[in-house]
Amino acid sequence: MLLLITGASGAGKSTVRAAIESELSPTVECVELSHLTSVPAVLTRVWRQRATDAVVRQAIDLQARERHLLLSGDPVAAAEVAAAPSAPALDAIAACLLDLSPEAQATRLNARGDDPSLLPDHQAFAEWMRNQATDPLHMTHVLSDGGWEEIRWERLEGLAPGWQMHTINASHMTRTDVGEAVLAWCRRALNGQAPTLQVTGS
Repeated sequence: MLLLITGASGAGKSTVRAAIESELSPTVECVELSHLTSVPAVLTRVWRQRATDAVVRQAIDLQARERHLLLSGDPVAAAEVAAAPSAPALDAIAACLLDLSPEAQATRLNARGDDPSLLPDHQAFAEWMRNQATDPLHMTHVLSDGGWEEIRWERLEGLAPGWQMHTINASHMTRTDVGEAVLAWCRRALNGQAPTLQVTGS
């Protein structure tokens, strides 16, 4: 299984991965994109989507050994995982969105010194991810424009009726609380007690 923890900038994806990695090891390998592929000087959608497929291939290799993979640390949309060329070979995908209110996101990004002029873009992407959590067909051009030509966006039509992502609103939660909530979700997913996506076709 591939477990995806996603969210916009400031949601705490890297922090939560570091917090729960030891609890999931060795059954689950926890990574971000840079662990499996080199990072270019300029990040692009093509790079992110190619790197996502590399993560999918790693998950496929692990599942042959009865292990799993958790991807957390990058703003990879669940739709990009489901539409990755290699995704049909996955046993299942479970996705969780770490969500933040606009006010909480602004506070976190300001505290870490992000460029304040980019805040509207970060908040718009957070809103897009919020909608994409319930509808994989929501404004797909956000992912496809300038994206990798190998991505199979047409798969999303078939997945839309059963599309389910778990959402954790971390706006007023401590880091410890978020870690515990994500870890509990991971364990439910691994035990077959949380919704998953099965990608079929080519």
